[in-house]
Amino acid sequence: MDDAPPVKDTKPKVVAEKQKTVALPRASRRKGPEPVKVKEEEEGEDNDEEEENVPPPEKAATKAAAKPKKPLFPVASKKKDPEPKPVKVEKVVDEEASASASEVEEELEEDEVDEEEKPEVIAKARKIVQTTLTTKAKDPYPDWKPGEPVPYAALCKTFSLIELTTKRLIIMEHCSLFLRQVLRLTPDDLLPTVLLMINKLAPDYAGIELGIGESLIMKAIGESTGRSLAVIKQDQKEIGDLGLVAVKSRSTQPTMFKPKALTIRGVHNGLMGIATVTGNGAQGRKVDGIKKLLSAADANSPGKVDITKDKGGPSEAKYIVRFLEGKLRLGLAERTILVSLAQAMIAHEAYKKNTVPSTGDIEKAESILKTVYSELPSYDVIIPAMVEHGIMNLREHCKLRPGVPLKPMLAKPTKAITEVLDRFDGQTFTCEYKYDGERAQIHYVAKDADEELSQSLPSAAATEVGRGVAAIFSRNSEELSKKYPDVLAKLQSWVKEDTKSFVLDCESVAWDVTEKKVLPFQQLMTRKKKDVKIEEVKVKVCVFAFDLLYLNGEAIVEKSLRERRELLHKSFNPVEGEFAFATCMDGQELDEIQTFLDLSVKASCEGLMVKMLDGTESGYEPSKRSRNWLKIKKDYLAGIGDSLDLVVLGAYHGKGKRTSVYGAFLLACYNPVTETYETVCNIGTGFSEAVLEELHTALVETVIDRPKPFYAHSTGGQHQPDVWFEPRFVWEVKTADLTLSPRYKAGMKEGVDPAGDKGISLRFPRFIKVRDDKKPDEATTSRQVAEMYRKQESVTKSKGPAADDDFEY
Repeated sequence: MDDAPPVKDTKPKVVAEKQKTVALPRASRRKGPEPVKVKEEEEGEDNDEEEENVPPPEKAATKAAAKPKKPLFPVASKKKDPEPKPVKVEKVVDEEASASASEVEEELEEDEVDEEEKPEVIAKARKIVQTTLTTKAKDPYPDWKPGEPVPYAALCKTFSLIELTTKRLIIMEHCSLFLRQVLRLTPDDLLPTVLLMINKLAPDYAGIELGIGESLIMKAIGESTGRSLAVIKQDQKEIGDLGLVAVKSRSTQPTMFKPKALTIRGVHNGLMGIATVTGNGAQGRKVDGIKKLLSAADANSPGKVDITKDKGGPSEAKYIVRFLEGKLRLGLAERTILVSLAQAMIAHEAYKKNTVPSTGDIEKAESILKTVYSELPSYDVIIPAMVEHGIMNLREHCKLRPGVPLKPMLAKPTKAITEVLDRFDGQTFTCEYKYDGERAQIHYVAKDADEELSQSLPSAAATEVGRGVAAIFSRNSEELSKKYPDVLAKLQSWVKEDTKSFVLDCESVAWDVTEKKVLPFQQLMTRKKKDVKIEEVKVKVCVFAFDLLYLNGEAIVEKSLRERRELLHKSFNPVEGEFAFATCMDGQELDEIQTFLDLSVKASCEGLMVKMLDGTESGYEPSKRSRNWLKIKKDYLAGIGDSLDLVVLGAYHGKGKRTSVYGAFLLACYNPVTETYETVCNIGTGFSEAVLEELHTALVETVIDRPKPFYAHSTGGQHQPDVWFEPRFVWEVKTADLTLSPRYKAGMKEGVDPAGDKGISLRFPRFIKVRDDKKPDEATTSRQVAEMYRKQESVTKSKGPAADDDFEY
């Protein structure tokens, strides 16, 4: 560990006591393997139990590994991995505080998704954080000169410490400590630092993605280190992690001269250049950009690196390659970084005043930053404002604005109308048709308004429409303006003259202009996705608006739904076949809801949305799946409650009629905590021949030689797909029910199987549609799958889990 020089000799040696407070043990309730045993040469906390192509030394290491009954991965050493010690304290924390810290960590573990619903747990955690903020911590990476660019090595040191633990409070502390160091020495570099920590180059709406394939990265590693592509491929086959391949290649490379050390800003600019290069020879220029970064990586490295020790250590090359691949695999969630940023900021501001933040200050800072980010999800805007004006003043300077899309509010599924009545007992609610289209957010500002459509980056440029400018965004903040030019062309006809600016939440739905009715979602998906010309549009679209988030210069998300709906109806004119308000009904009785549900199905809708209509709970909650919105789909009532959105990882060659295409597919859910895709089923039903042809054409472009290290899958020969894919496509799937199976890995870390040997699988899964509007990391999570299984289990407890089926394709 590259510790800074000691601050004082008088500091008592109480690291062990501090460890009791911060190095919180994982909940002991789970049986089976520890979740973070790692293969000698294969990175990531969540590879499969038994990866293919494991070289003999790794198998030997497995036998030598320390004592869990069934280690997930071969372990490099018999010693237990020590938790990093990010903070050294000046006083011993008492045993009671230590015990409470352990309890907090356990409760946080149990409630990582809906932590807002356990305020008492969060309060305990905040007390622990406040205790650590009162201590004088030593930064793991030595201070650089104030005002100089932040060394990339400092970030990699932090990443390496995070990679060696799974405890959320420890991870948060490492992040907060490093961000405080950046704020203290080079606050101008805080923005690129945070962007690299969340594995992004720019806001989602900017549309900037690296999109670097494995083959290009291997080529760049080989050319930058003087090793042949064949050797790199062999290393990749044996090690399974390109990041570690880069470390191995870099540490064996002789250097004629010492390159200039990388900085965070330099790495961000270099990656941005790689991501935005276009035109002839773009691939070659991308490789050149990667080589430039890799050649300068680890300039101050001591030489040869043992990649079996500490997961490869704080190697710059390792994290550059992982960034290029799109997965840092640190278990570092964005919300963790958001909370750490708030803690770092409030601690830094208190430090400048020579005070210590109270738990109330910490809570308020976290709340302010979370709220601001939910309404204005752009670090490009938030961080400069926060550094200049302070975190407590952030809401005055960063507000919801047209041009920066919000993450939409989402609904929780229900299985019966009686669930709705139970949830909204004593409250007024409203029912709306749930349209089967693409969620869209339309932003508009009139040219004579006193505001501008925010454009942080050129690719988010707005389109001129009549008296103003507008942009359309998807549910994951991608710009859709070029996909729906016909909507923008007609927009002015349904915007009233006194409506000068707005942000509209709506659904774009395929429309039959002859029959004047809604068409299935599959029809909408036949439209081109980019550079659509109005005269070539064959599938017409009607916009169904159901919420208004911003109107005439004011954010209205905190107003009640009844008020927002009234403003929505006052601000727009319905135009048949082009723009309409979502059909709604405010009846509160079961038979009224059932009748309205039947009507929605007849109108070619998916079912109903049921929403809180009045009171503080009826406000719009950006980015949250809220219990104040519930959804009832027509097929929920007889099924498991909700469809699943799953990622395609592999395929099996077809037989008979399907000889020329893939006949069945391996699907997975996503675990956001471990950043892994966990297999959940094989699927071969629900596909027409035409759909199989289309899917084959799209998937064949993403074929890879072997499964990624972050695929959690069964390794039995008979279970292996014939081909593996990059994790790129998300499909909506229905299932009869859920069961436990030793063949699949979904939810294994959620305690669904007391023995820890089985994951969850889908019985009789059926393909519904491709979800072009979802990214792979927005797929159904392993925790959601586990919740579905448990709900089902509670209903059929007396029957026990159903038998695992081998599905017919």
